Amino acid sequence: MPVHEISQQITFLHASDLDSTRKFYEEILDLPLARDQAKCLIFKTAENAFLGFCTHIEPVANGRKVILTLVSADVDGWYRYLQNRGVEIANPPTPNPQFGIYHFFLVDPNGYWIEIQRFDQPL
Repeated sequence: MPVHEISQQITFLHASDLDSTRKFYEEILDLPLARDQAKCLIFKTAENAFLGFCTHIEPVANGRKVILTLVSADVDGWYRYLQNRGVEIANPPTPNPQFGIYHFFLVDPNGYWIEIQRFDQPL
């Protein structure tokens, strides 16, 4: 344990359109909006983990430069849920023995790759 406790974790990324970002994360992924700061939206992903999207942060070039990984025991359930909501999914859930995971990818409105995965051996 670090000498100084870290009580929360937030990853902030650029968003070109906060309305489509809000719709995707709040309505499609069903993540609760923890805070709306006008120029930034912060979504809760787990007990003390958050994703923030801000219009004033410099964008990252499109492609797999950043991968937002959401870990869930129910990868297949997420896959069916997102398919039923019309989300374009890059690939069906697949085992990846090299990394000891089961996962699939989709892309958010900002071009970020999102991975839904389960570890074969929990962290």
